[in-house]
Amino acid sequence: MSRLRFRISMSLDGFVAGPNQSLREPLGVGGEQLHEWVFPLEAWRRPHGLEGGVVNESTPVVEEELAGIGATIMGRNMFGGGPGPWSTTAPWNGWWGRNPPFHHPVFVLTHHARDPLVMEGGTSFSFVTDGIESALDQARRAAGGKDVALAGGARAAQQYLKAGLVDEMQLHLAPILLGGGERLFDDAEALRALALVKTVAAPDVIHMKFVRR
Repeated sequence: MSRLRFRISMSLDGFVAGPNQSLREPLGVGGEQLHEWVFPLEAWRRPHGLEGGVVNESTPVVEEELAGIGATIMGRNMFGGGPGPWSTTAPWNGWWGRNPPFHHPVFVLTHHARDPLVMEGGTSFSFVTDGIESALDQARRAAGGKDVALAGGARAAQQYLKAGLVDEMQLHLAPILLGGGERLFDDAEALRALALVKTVAAPDVIHMKFVRR
């Protein structure tokens, strides 16, 4: 069976997004700092259709994260578009433009039904209203034997962690303090099934890989 692989960047004080998240600042105040280590990487820029970039100790970590992924699960907050029913007059199609960087099926956890959204480059978004297990089942079928990525945000990740469904977690610890926002580990009990197996120090980040015991 394919694995569920979770990856996320976190501040030293445990936040994966800053305070006051909004359409203008989807990661909250200061939240973009969590990802400053990855934006310059060639391994990150290439899937986003950008040229150039640097190669450093983070490169093999990012390449390993992207390898062997056949589908992605994310929460409604990460996909965006605000809370409540989906707009029919100005439909929200995500943050990534017409050609999102996933290039495979993506399953969005939501309380509000919506028809699937097919984008360029092989990315499609399906909107799942019947829970995390259903989303995982659908993603595994769509992945065709490859692994499934759990992309966040925090509330979606917490549900999978608490249910014991995460097989692998890649935590990118950024050396910043946000002081508030969206915290990942509200329930430490959910982490007992995961063991640290690898640590990589890189510019502006420490990568920690955990696997299910």
